[in-house]
Amino acid sequence: MSSFDHLHHLWRSAVSTLLPSTAPAPNHFFTSQDIRRLHDQDGINPASIDTQTWDDLLLPSFEDKLAPDTSIFGRQMLHRRLRAGVIDAACAVQRTRLQTLIDDPAHLTALAAHMRLLRHADVDVTALLFSEAPPVTPWWSRWLWMLPVLLVASVAALVTLPFGWVLTLAALAPLMALQIRYHQQVEGWIATIRSLGALLAVVGLLGKSGGALTEPFVAARAAAGRLHVRLDRPFTLRMIPGGRQYADWFAAGNIAHYFRTARIVHEQRAILRECYLACADLEADVALARHLNAMPRWCWTERGEARELLLDGGVHPLMAQPAPLSLALQGRGAFISGQNASGKSTFLRMVGLNLITARAFGFCYATRARLPAVPVRASMQNEDSLLGGESLYMAELRRARELLDAAGQPAGVCLIDEVFRGTNHLESVSAAAAVLEQLSSRDLVLVSSHNLVLAPLLQEGFDPVFIDTTSGQPVLQQGVLRNPNGIALLATQGFGAQIEGRAAEVARWLSSHMLEPAAGAPPARRAP
Repeated sequence: MSSFDHLHHLWRSAVSTLLPSTAPAPNHFFTSQDIRRLHDQDGINPASIDTQTWDDLLLPSFEDKLAPDTSIFGRQMLHRRLRAGVIDAACAVQRTRLQTLIDDPAHLTALAAHMRLLRHADVDVTALLFSEAPPVTPWWSRWLWMLPVLLVASVAALVTLPFGWVLTLAALAPLMALQIRYHQQVEGWIATIRSLGALLAVVGLLGKSGGALTEPFVAARAAAGRLHVRLDRPFTLRMIPGGRQYADWFAAGNIAHYFRTARIVHEQRAILRECYLACADLEADVALARHLNAMPRWCWTERGEARELLLDGGVHPLMAQPAPLSLALQGRGAFISGQNASGKSTFLRMVGLNLITARAFGFCYATRARLPAVPVRASMQNEDSLLGGESLYMAELRRARELLDAAGQPAGVCLIDEVFRGTNHLESVSAAAAVLEQLSSRDLVLVSSHNLVLAPLLQEGFDPVFIDTTSGQPVLQQGVLRNPNGIALLATQGFGAQIEGRAAEVARWLSSHMLEPAAGAPPARRAP
């Protein structure tokens, strides 16, 4: 047996104890801060999806659907791709990898089985691996080996000297003090080493599994095996019942291991980063391929120009029975109208999600798509805040100001649902027209509103479309909604003929004076 084979045997023995292959893979709870930590390591990226857009488009729920059986490593990589997007060259390489996995189900299943070990990692290690700050190791940590020597000497003194017990207590006191002082840090570090052990174990498994997608692991396999053994406690302690406990209490073994391995991790962080990124990338690809195999409708996406949007038969993957809708925009935004509960908000979320997946993964949920790889910004769930002292309209204005702020922001696609619904009709229409005209000079804007009078005001830069539900299935049509159902819904709630009749009378008057004003055309847009 070669030296490496012997080392690998010890490594696998350690792994079998640490990560038993027959044990069910646990589902650990990780916070959103844990999952986004890899993305945060990249620093400020003006093209990244901001927090409100992330929440408005329900991306946390989509992220859960995308990777239900994926470890923290794969989820962090998926989050990074979704949040920041992927450049054209990397997206093309990613598409090739995904197609390879989809075309070879047996290999996909084998890789998923190997990566199952990653789910034993219960601690996020990105901050540790990507930090340049050296670990804090006190000078005396290298002399901890003297404590058991002093303890043995004190035991000998206990037998030979009348007051030898004093020396024994003096030798035990620092051992007990160390356990009390560093207990919490050591317990947390044990979990960290377990996560790194899972990572290194998977690198070893993938390095000998074969296949084009595992080539990066072949070269890293040997170094990963050696590093895994260095990070583990001495194997001989496993052979003695209670060996670790005796070593901890009477030789501060766990304290010495904590300081020693902290220095090793810092010294070897380049190798650990390489292993982390390789495993996270491959696990993310495996999760995406398995997800696409389970999706009834998806397609590879062509990358279009910044203000070009073509989506045929687009659906939202979080809906159980989605109705496909199609949209084509070329340089102009879209003003979207529709009856109450016709699905305007869902339509905007569908468009936004497909834009994001196209930019991040190169595919979307449609029959055909040509979409720009640009940032997506949304304003859909603004609410008033009692504790924050912010009204609904003030929240809408704050978000509009954020969308308009062009400092360092590349052109993108803006999705706005029920623009400025927090104030009266006159001021809502006036403010919306001014803000949307300015915003559309930089971004491709899709906006929905029940204020139909906005359509002629925005006709210079927006195509009017409406969601028609008369057939029972929503269909996107050109033009402005002509049959709103807000008045008709009064009858379904039992308001009575008098209220319904008066509401209809007022609605007819408003329509004649605002939607089709007799005073002439709306004021022309001012030049910026």
